[in-house]
Amino acid sequence: EKDGLWAVLAWLSVLAEADSPTDVRSVLEAHWRSYGRDLYCRWDYEEVDAAAANALVDGLRRHADGESLPDTIPGLVGIREFSYVDPVDGSQASRQGIIADFDGDARAIFRLSGTGSQGATIRLYLERYVAEPSDEDLARDAATALEDLGRRATALADLERLTGRTAPSVIT
Repeated sequence: EKDGLWAVLAWLSVLAEADSPTDVRSVLEAHWRSYGRDLYCRWDYEEVDAAAANALVDGLRRHADGESLPDTIPGLVGIREFSYVDPVDGSQASRQGIIADFDGDARAIFRLSGTGSQGATIRLYLERYVAEPSDEDLARDAATALEDLGRRATALADLERLTGRTAPSVIT
């Protein structure tokens, strides 16, 4: 895979420019200490009933369209619809997903894919920026660090009730 090869070459370049012999982890931690750490994880719920998946997004969309936010979700700041404008040709793709913003520079993005008659995949992207990471923040893997955000996001979407799923099919 050429992307993997480019990634290896990029890391070799970074390591070659390091001040002293080092490993990838040390380079990452030095970068995170200087610039902060972006935590990212994706939860996929595969082969979900298409009607249930659409109901989930429609429920979130009502909040993006102005319905009041639920007060039962800790740290929820707002909900908005995601659209994309292509910087090259200016074309716009609307209704690309729902973004739930949380305090602490965190957000959860819900997107659907494969919403045909055989089912759908709900993709839940979890992100949080830590401006001044502690040693604990540096040591923790992203999936563990984002579990609480994931629980709040799935509660917001009423995912378990609508889909019957208690856990994602895949976590990456």
